[in-house]
Amino acid sequence: MGAADIVPGVSGGTIAFITGIYFRLLEAIGAVPRSVFRHLFRGQLKAFWQACDGTFLLSLLVGIVASIATLASAISYILAQYPILIWSFFFGLIVASVWHVGRQVRHYAPALMLPFLAGAVFSWWVTMLPASELEPSALIFFGAGAVAICAMILPGISGSFILVIMGMYVPVLDAIRAFEIGTLLIFVGGCLAGLLSVARLITWAFRHFHDLVLALLTGFMIGALNKVWPWKETLSWRTNSAGERVPLNEASVSPLSYAEMAGQDPQIVVAVICALLGLSLVLMVEWAGKKEAAN
Repeated sequence: MGAADIVPGVSGGTIAFITGIYFRLLEAIGAVPRSVFRHLFRGQLKAFWQACDGTFLLSLLVGIVASIATLASAISYILAQYPILIWSFFFGLIVASVWHVGRQVRHYAPALMLPFLAGAVFSWWVTMLPASELEPSALIFFGAGAVAICAMILPGISGSFILVIMGMYVPVLDAIRAFEIGTLLIFVGGCLAGLLSVARLITWAFRHFHDLVLALLTGFMIGALNKVWPWKETLSWRTNSAGERVPLNEASVSPLSYAEMAGQDPQIVVAVICALLGLSLVLMVEWAGKKEAAN
């Protein structure tokens, strides 16, 4: 789940979903607030641990943190040095996730087109919003954590992709890479606030509107593909906190238009291979999840 959450492609929720632990995760998170008041505040540590499935949550947390810590620097480097190839890989991840989440709909019906189209149009509109030139503040880091964590536990929406849309993906990666404790604590605080407040709502929505929710998520991912399109025209620039000049607002263009504007090789063949690798990775994870469930 940590490996999925660090890249704007497959969400940690998707990994949990296809490996069969998703609803156990939601139940465990949803039980935490209630268990705090019923057991922890009364000194009943063992009862608290059992009520919120503590061993399960701890093992997940350790795995996620370890994966994020080890991958952050590598992802930052690849984004800077090989942007077309890494965004192509992410593009393939999201396409495969669209296919996987769409297949989870139990009963296909014409009525599902409405949430599907609403999700696609809304996410496309979000990807077209101009980025802010303001440097991220503590409040923005907190809000980004709260919003991104909600996406991370939804199958089909990548929390890191939400950070890309918000313009917070690179700042968060930089904070992890530089081990900025204060900034990371603020971000984690936002994650905890968002996670504890939304877990029960997500559980309720899936129980009562399973297919509608999945149709909405599928549409959201399709519209969001615009954001991870590998070939971009830079419309404006900004200077980050390290004094580096980086793109601020970008627009998707064709590979040939990119070659003309940038005067660089669009790397079409290698980009297609990277996209296929991303797609294959999701299919392999799904196959492994099914094999594990069968055993």
